[in-house]
Amino acid sequence: MSLSLRILDTALRLAVRPRLARVGSPVSARREIAWMARLFLGRPRGVSIRQERGQGGGPAITRVIPPDAAPGMVLYFHGGGYVAGSPQTHAALLAALARATGREIRAPRYRLAPEHPFPAAWEDARAAWEGLRAQGCAPGSIALAGDSAGGGLALSLLADLCAEGTPPAAAAVFSPWTDLTGSGPSLRDNAGRDAFLPPARFGELVGYVLGGHDPADPRVSPLFARYPGCPPVFMAVSQAEILRDDALRLGRRLEAEGVPVSLDLQPACPHAWPIFAGRLAEADATIRRAAGFLRAHLGRAAAQRPACRLSR
Repeated sequence: MSLSLRILDTALRLAVRPRLARVGSPVSARREIAWMARLFLGRPRGVSIRQERGQGGGPAITRVIPPDAAPGMVLYFHGGGYVAGSPQTHAALLAALARATGREIRAPRYRLAPEHPFPAAWEDARAAWEGLRAQGCAPGSIALAGDSAGGGLALSLLADLCAEGTPPAAAAVFSPWTDLTGSGPSLRDNAGRDAFLPPARFGELVGYVLGGHDPADPRVSPLFARYPGCPPVFMAVSQAEILRDDALRLGRRLEAEGVPVSLDLQPACPHAWPIFAGRLAEADATIRRAAGFLRAHLGRAAAQRPACRLSR
């Protein structure tokens, strides 16, 4: 464990988790996540950032473009429990991933619960994908990625695309939330170890997200999806977080279906630690590994067909 991780772990336990444990509403949670981003997260460096309106009623898109971007695209979904977060709170992570992959990152600002409960976020994720397809991007020239709830969103979209026979080149997810039924043992076993997420609020959060919908629906709980013809998947998760088993169980299911899974299992990192890009050595290392994985599979797809390169 690096010194920066020890300091961060202490700060999260003393300053962040108690605030999240007592936050009164999703609107307040958005303010808390924005506060955390200003206090703990770095600033985007070495990229240009552009905002675009969504196409055909889809969500607004943040484009994060590294210098001399190679063909191919990463469609990234931010975390925040489906009630908070935005491409702006995740800007340092998006910039780090863009630089490390050498590819443009597209991050949709999907609708948030409880004002827009399920399936709003899933519909926006699908619309963002269709927007890239409408601009001429082949499925194999796009990779999916995301963290926490956004990681679950990326995996739900992945399952849907696999079922249609139009899978992306690959997917990379950090601490994905894959099971809104709360059946993973780590939700209880790591209740005292997770430095970031307060497990006592799990049921309340699920209620906001689903608005009474079935939590086992694969569009929101991709643990219960099927992945026919699935491309390789990179998964990063910490042994210390309450969502550990969300990732590990899905990884085993994917492997049982013959999907190549690359697992980055960390012993003591906080939930979705790559958001601390530029501030945490472990975050930068995981981003490098994920980026190497994405470069390899986007490059392989580019060698087989014209890859997606959109206008600046």
